Amino acid sequence: MITVFAVLFLLFVILGGYVTIKVIGAAKRGVDRTVTQARRTVEDHTLRAKSFAQLGPASEIAKLRLDLRTSMRATRDALHAGVVEDASLKESLGLFERLSAHGRELDGELRRLESEPDRAALAAHLPELRRRTERITQSADALRWAARDRAHRFTDDDLDALSAQIDVETGALRHWQRAEPDAAAAPSPPGRQPGSAAPSWPDASAAEGANGPQTWPRPARSEPEAEPNRPAITPPGPRPTHPWQKRPRPESTT
Repeated sequence: MITVFAVLFLLFVILGGYVTIKVIGAAKRGVDRTVTQARRTVEDHTLRAKSFAQLGPASEIAKLRLDLRTSMRATRDALHAGVVEDASLKESLGLFERLSAHGRELDGELRRLESEPDRAALAAHLPELRRRTERITQSADALRWAARDRAHRFTDDDLDALSAQIDVETGALRHWQRAEPDAAAAPSPPGRQPGSAAPSWPDASAAEGANGPQTWPRPARSEPEAEPNRPAITPPGPRPTHPWQKRPRPESTT
C-alpha cells in the first residue's frame, strides 16, 4: 500500500509539474505576443507621424517603411489563416518566408537611413529604395490576393453545389405541383368547352335539344279502369219465413 501511494504521489507531482510548465509557457508566449504587438503598433504610429510631420527624404523613407510593413503583415496573416483549411498554401507560405527575408533586410536598411545626416546622398538613393519596396510589396500583395481568390472560389463552388441540392429538395417537397398540370390537361367530355362548368340536368337537356330534336320515351301509364257500380250497403232485413218450415224449438233449460 505504501508503494502504491508513493507511485500515485509521484505521478501527481509529475503531472502537476507538466501542467505548470505548460501554463507558464502559454502565459509567456501570450506576454511576448502582447509586447510584440504593442511594439509594432507603436512603431507604426511613429512612422505614420514621421511621414506627415517631416519633409523631404526622411518623410519618404518613413512612408516606404510603413507601406512595406503593412503589406508584409497582411500577407503573413492571410497565408497563416488560409493554410489551416487549405494545405496547398504551404508552398505559398514557403515562398513568402523567402520574400520576408528580403523585406526584413530592406526594412533594416531603411531604418538605418532614417538617421542619415547627408540628405543629398539619401535623396540619390530614394529611387532605388522605392523600386525595391514596390517589388516586394507587389509580390506580397499578389500572394495575398491569390490566396483570398482561392478561398472565395472554394466557397462559391460549395455554395453552388448546396444550391443545386436545395433546388432538388424543394422540388421533391412540392411534388403536388407536378400532378396539378396533368389533371388540368385531361380531355373534357365531347360537346363541352374546356374550362366550362358542367351544366345542370335541365341545361344539359336544353343544350342537347339545341343540336337536334331529342325525344325522351315517356313511361306508359295505365288508365284507371272503370269500376262497376256497386249497390249501396243496406242493413239486412228479416228473413222471410215459409209455412213448411218448422219453428225452432226452444232449448231446454233442464
